[in-house]
Amino acid sequence: MTSQSASAQSSPGTVDDSAHVSAVVVLAAGGGTRMKSSTSKLLHHVGGRSMLSYALEAASALDPEHLVVVVGHQREQVLDHLRDVAPHVVTAVQEEQRGTGHAVQCGLATLGDVSGEIVVTYGDVPMLDGETLLGLVTDHRTHGNRITVLTALVDDPTGYGRVLREGDQVVGIVEQRDATDEQRTIREINSGIYVFDAATLGHGLANLRADNSQGELYLTDVIGIARERGERVGAFVCDDVWQTEGINDRVQLAAMNREMNRRIVERWMREGVTVLDPQTTWIHDGVDLAPDVTLLPGTHVEGATSVAVGATIGPDTTLLDCEVGEDATIVRSHCQLSVVGARASVGPYAVLRPGTEVGPGARVGSFVETLATRIGEGATVPALTHLADTEVPAGAVGSPPV
Repeated sequence: MTSQSASAQSSPGTVDDSAHVSAVVVLAAGGGTRMKSSTSKLLHHVGGRSMLSYALEAASALDPEHLVVVVGHQREQVLDHLRDVAPHVVTAVQEEQRGTGHAVQCGLATLGDVSGEIVVTYGDVPMLDGETLLGLVTDHRTHGNRITVLTALVDDPTGYGRVLREGDQVVGIVEQRDATDEQRTIREINSGIYVFDAATLGHGLANLRADNSQGELYLTDVIGIARERGERVGAFVCDDVWQTEGINDRVQLAAMNREMNRRIVERWMREGVTVLDPQTTWIHDGVDLAPDVTLLPGTHVEGATSVAVGATIGPDTTLLDCEVGEDATIVRSHCQLSVVGARASVGPYAVLRPGTEVGPGARVGSFVETLATRIGEGATVPALTHLADTEVPAGAVGSPPV
């Protein structure tokens, strides 16, 4: 079996020109009913970003000629999000949920005749990265497969489709509900992510039948159809099981967030950031931290925040879309869309609201709240002060509450 090494964090990696494929189809039409949310499942966040954004990033690493997202349930929310994060993608609508095979049919219907390789993936697998998709495509080409399935070995395969093999070839995939007792003991599971030869996929989709317990068109049945024609079907085993994990409910969402955060925190520690208590420190995927930053317990660094060399953040501090200068200190405070200059100190118990700029060496005391305020270099704002739409001159000491 070929295996793919786990990456430290969900990211597309460096992919060369040979990765180019004809199309990637991202399936994002499911109901997500187990989330019990008025928000589309795909828009729930992992590591500070929507699940769907990770899927698009991974897909884009393959430089596809066509990138198609198949939408359905709560599609207006998903379409609005796509206009913000990926306006270049093509969208297709699956009006009626008739299975994964039908969803791919809907996606390909928007493209017309396509030749070459088509990759099918999902919008709710946020840990999947571009390096793994590159490995999948490379393995597909190396072995001359017509279909290659991304699989994983798991201790508890309950609920997953099982991979049926003859030697190094896949002869079929059987869903949990349709599997025999013996087949349910198989530990190699189908991730639902594939690379297909376009002609093989087209023929398979045209011959799907809904003769299963769900009455749906299963994409997995394309494998059996290909095998009947003597076509080679292989598997690429991913040794990072998290990359094959989808999210169906909030318990799984929390588990994925914990694992994503663990990887992000570990990566930053290896880059020279001190994290005193990794279990209580949360860092979003879009954050930028310099060496010798110190994050104390209970600190959340979110959004597009950047923290410069030598700054100390925390304990019990939240930064959202902030810029923090060298050797600054922020203690037990909440800051959003604010700039804290080099050597400045904030808190404890300060609230910096959007538009706040704290100049170099300035001091913002306890229980201070600011909004759209510029505090000059070296100025001091005393405790229990509220400032809004105000400018504090450089070097000022004390400022009356506003």
